[in-house]
Amino acid sequence: MAFMEQQPQPMIGRKPPLDDTVPLTAVIEASQSLQSHTEYIIRVQRGVSTDNSWTVIRRYSDFDMLNNSLLISGLNLPLPPKKLLGNMDREFIAERQKGLQAYLNYITCHHILSGCELVKKFLDTNNYSANYTEIALQQVSMFFRSDPKWEVIEPLKDIGWRLRKRYFLIKDKDQPKDKQVLSWVDLGPDKFLSDKDLLSAMKLLPTLSHSNISPVTFAATSESSALVIRVFSEKGTLRDHICKVKPKEPFLKKYCNPKKIQGLEQQQIQTYGRQILEALKFLHDKGFPYGHLHASNVLIEEDTCKLLDIENSLLGLPSYYRPYVTQFRKINTTESVDVYSFGHLLYEMTYGRPPDAVPVDQYPPPPSSSVVSVLQSILSTEACKTGMPTVSQLLQTPLFSDTLLFNSEKPQFKISSKLKEALKSSKECLEKRLVEEQRTIHQHKRLTRAQSHHGSEEEKRKRKILARKKSRQSTYETEEDLSVKYNNNSGSGASSPPTCPSSPTPLPGSGAPPAPPLPPAAPPPPGIEPVPPSLSPPSANGVGRSALLSSIQSFNKGKLKKSETLDHSGPRL
Repeated sequence: MAFMEQQPQPMIGRKPPLDDTVPLTAVIEASQSLQSHTEYIIRVQRGVSTDNSWTVIRRYSDFDMLNNSLLISGLNLPLPPKKLLGNMDREFIAERQKGLQAYLNYITCHHILSGCELVKKFLDTNNYSANYTEIALQQVSMFFRSDPKWEVIEPLKDIGWRLRKRYFLIKDKDQPKDKQVLSWVDLGPDKFLSDKDLLSAMKLLPTLSHSNISPVTFAATSESSALVIRVFSEKGTLRDHICKVKPKEPFLKKYCNPKKIQGLEQQQIQTYGRQILEALKFLHDKGFPYGHLHASNVLIEEDTCKLLDIENSLLGLPSYYRPYVTQFRKINTTESVDVYSFGHLLYEMTYGRPPDAVPVDQYPPPPSSSVVSVLQSILSTEACKTGMPTVSQLLQTPLFSDTLLFNSEKPQFKISSKLKEALKSSKECLEKRLVEEQRTIHQHKRLTRAQSHHGSEEEKRKRKILARKKSRQSTYETEEDLSVKYNNNSGSGASSPPTCPSSPTPLPGSGAPPAPPLPPAAPPPPGIEPVPPSLSPPSANGVGRSALLSSIQSFNKGKLKKSETLDHSGPRL
């Protein structure tokens, strides 16, 4: 059965495709020492949900093997050094664990390393244990049996960044001098077209004609993958041109730490930028989603830029910049994703390297101030929060509006109205998944900030001060309450009976018998209601305290009744 004639299996009962762009985080929770080595227990989490986590156990030798494989990147990776003697000491194991944690933080935060197959297999063996090269060879061999005019020249190993995509350099037996590149890829998590609509859209790709879009020779799909053939460019991509590298080299070696990067000249920036924007506008006007613009997806042929991989959105593949896009809720459409990606591309064309972090508010000296104005409208903090310009608005900026293009080829791409509706529905589902992921990440950020703020030393100190203020306020209100009660009791006439002056309190140790209990107060005369004490709460403005002070100041000693005292202390004869 031919490759494109295989009937796709229904998704019911099948595991949905994994989004390989969702970042992994790794934390070493503990270490356990065995007889001759130490094992480190690593908690790995996919995305922000703690429910999607698992543990892996790795030895230092596993870290060392991973590091040796990543040396092709040319980066100076912070792996702790080996130690032959004393490597089982507790203090050494604790220090090594800190070093290994720093190593994991570095590789999981690096945009290229975190997405490579080596790191994914190290942290998530269950999901990345398949041999994608073998799977691709089986699918490609099946295709060659159905169409024997093609012949493989050589596999292009690891020239791309996608884990589930493989490339082969092939040729047509009738035209052996014309080299073509065959790409095989698994269907992605954003594949929302029906199998019938997907097959129809893939058949249309070879009919697309645009001077700034790389033509497709052949495209087909199977039950879970797709195969595309297009012309191979010996000069490579725009990123190859900027980094001064060979197109056939592995992706890690070419782009992780290039030695000879160089930005483009002002005229090239204007020409290439205008060509890329024209291609994006053409696709947007046709209702064809793209969302996969980056420097490695732009071919350079005779000073002309041509977009690559326009089929990616049909196949449901996540964008190269998706880990960035999910951080900003204003980038919620495929058009805004294209504009944001163009900002990255323009920065790379200008300075020879991608931005270290986004948003970007400070820029090195550019070749032209008009470049910075466009970059600020896309990559600044304000733009990421409030929104970005459209492709049409970018074409009207002074940087690109004065650039003339000479296109001898008239753009052509006919899409039926039924397929347009299917593409529109698929695009809406893709954007809905993006918005839901952005919402989840935003809520996680808010919760993390709240927890961090609540646990900070400054916040603890503020809570202590507030507790002291509340305690003082409570004490103050209690004093006011007591003072008001005392003032009301002193002027009511129903206070406790006075102490008899003829019964002095005996001194301690005098041996005098205790005074008898006082008789209860006499009941009020019949017909007269007792006056209850005042139950009004103490005034908050200090009225009760003022009344007490007033009664003390108006006290007159002369109004007191004189009492007679009989002295029986002397001896009587």
